[in-house]
Amino acid sequence: MTLVTILVLAMARMAAAEPDVSPSPNGGAPARVVSMNLCTDQLAMLLAGEGQLWSVSRISLDPMVSPMVDEAKSHVINHGRAEEIYLMRPDIVLASTLSPRSTVLMLERLGIEVAQFAPASTLVDVRDRILEMGRVLGREAAARAVLARFDARLEALEADQGPRPRAVIYHANGYVSGRGSLAGDILDRSGFVNAAHTKGYGSGQVMPLEVLALTDPDLVVTAQTYPGGSRAEEVLSHPVVRAFRAGRDSAVISDQSWVCGTPFVLDAIEQLAEVRRRIIARGGE
Repeated sequence: MTLVTILVLAMARMAAAEPDVSPSPNGGAPARVVSMNLCTDQLAMLLAGEGQLWSVSRISLDPMVSPMVDEAKSHVINHGRAEEIYLMRPDIVLASTLSPRSTVLMLERLGIEVAQFAPASTLVDVRDRILEMGRVLGREAAARAVLARFDARLEALEADQGPRPRAVIYHANGYVSGRGSLAGDILDRSGFVNAAHTKGYGSGQVMPLEVLALTDPDLVVTAQTYPGGSRAEEVLSHPVVRAFRAGRDSAVISDQSWVCGTPFVLDAIEQLAEVRRRIIARGGE
């Protein structure tokens, strides 16, 4: 029996076993949606109607990067492979523009519509992605409601004006985030001056530890490290980085708060804003 024959028989069995998908009551909105990307997972879970979202990616079950683990458990989990997604018979697949191009092309050749979302680089992009997902799912009203809550909470966070301490977001391998990055925009909205940017470092550039020490920021923001660690993350526990944490405020932001352009970025802004208030109260500027 050939591989093609086996695949055809598997598809036939699945088609016979699964119930027919009824047309969506919401006009032309897709009735069965599959998301194969962590960021589209979150937006879809926030906006999809009852029973509309069929499957999300396995990464949505990782609490290090996903703030919606419990919600993800109520959906079928996929591994981002074209074959398994095709067998789910989706009306539309949600993907990132960074998703494997070969997978996207294969799904499109099989006649499946794929909506690709670009990663968010600013909070303006976050607003756009919420509205974009609402249009794709036929859930525009739900998107506007989520956006209204997002804007109201952001406005309240940004209302806290005052001195702007200097901070550096220091990633694994010494990479920093500056202007034109989501993390950089989060730092700015939290009321900090991005000291990496003022030193001439753009997003994705490596700031040596010596430069970090000479920059002497009021705050070094690092990401939460994964269990077991890695060579790339060893820099985050270097004595220079530890020295900045000793005797002063520090911030370790979980990736789940800012890895994706979703309303959860406000959690990172809120956490950083609280650290900023403590620095100001202590007299740091």
